[in-house]
Amino acid sequence: MHWVLPVLLAVIGVTALLVVTPVSGYRPWPYLKPNSSNLMFGGSKKFEGSSEFIHMRYHMGPVLTANITIHPIWYGRWQKSQKKIIREFINSISAVDSKHPSVAGWWKTVQLYTDQTGANISRSVLLGEEKNDRFYSHGKSLTRLSIQSVIKSAVTSRTKPLPINPKSGLYLLLTSDDVYVEDFCGQVCGFHYFTFPSIVGYTLPYAWVGNSAKLCPGVCAYPFAVPQYMPGLKPLKSPNSDVGVDGMISVIGHEVAELATNPLVNAWYAGQDPVAPVEIADLCEGIYGTGGGGSYTGQLLNDKDGATYNMNGIRRRYLVQWVWNHIVSYCFFGLCGFWSGGC
Repeated sequence: MHWVLPVLLAVIGVTALLVVTPVSGYRPWPYLKPNSSNLMFGGSKKFEGSSEFIHMRYHMGPVLTANITIHPIWYGRWQKSQKKIIREFINSISAVDSKHPSVAGWWKTVQLYTDQTGANISRSVLLGEEKNDRFYSHGKSLTRLSIQSVIKSAVTSRTKPLPINPKSGLYLLLTSDDVYVEDFCGQVCGFHYFTFPSIVGYTLPYAWVGNSAKLCPGVCAYPFAVPQYMPGLKPLKSPNSDVGVDGMISVIGHEVAELATNPLVNAWYAGQDPVAPVEIADLCEGIYGTGGGGSYTGQLLNDKDGATYNMNGIRRRYLVQWVWNHIVSYCFFGLCGFWSGGC
């Protein structure tokens, strides 16, 4: 085990939001440029450490307490090896026998959140039916609304349509590295919301995450690539030898955790604005291990080949940001800390 200390630009506190209307968006560290006004006003939703000032509140909306099924939509051209990395991450969420620290242990923090009856988020997250859209049915440049049209095509297809499951189904649109999505790289690397019945015919919780390998790896695949404005910083070696997909994994984890706890944007979030809510993963952007915060991602692990990770899947390893534990008001991993065993 080795500790990894990448040097980042620091922002402390949760003061101003990256407003991503009308959906919740995610962009990993680092997204601040030198001399940016964000350094002054705190453009990150990330909070470094526990605080009585953070009030993660339940707003009485539904959360995903039934068995969760994730339906990937592979938009564009994907290699088999790339799909395997993402599929195993999804399957690892419920793989309780994985070596500690595990993806399943990370999900235990998400499970702490409840609905108004006291029922917890489901521990069961399953990989459901998938849909391939390898011929770019809506082009290589998507808007937020056209993303919903892609989902509509997937659930209404004449051949093998995805099942419609508004209560416990999550629709995960994954765009290949040659597809641009509105605000990709500039504001977000992924976001979640729900589909409009006027477009799709149903209200379905969904997330989009893009492969940034060609467009902006230094922004969305950090720390496996570094921004051009940080020339002295060396990228870390990715655990699955695919910088773009390994960068996607943390974004997928971020969005799935928030979809489970806030699928219709009226359940768990901090702040008063439901249009731009601060959700359970937003508060922990850039924190991947014990002691994380400010200019430090936290204690990470290195494998024998020098690749960096912080949790184990079924067979693979991943680097995934932590999420907010509303009981202790802290970014947390599982129920018993990062380095202890027995989770």
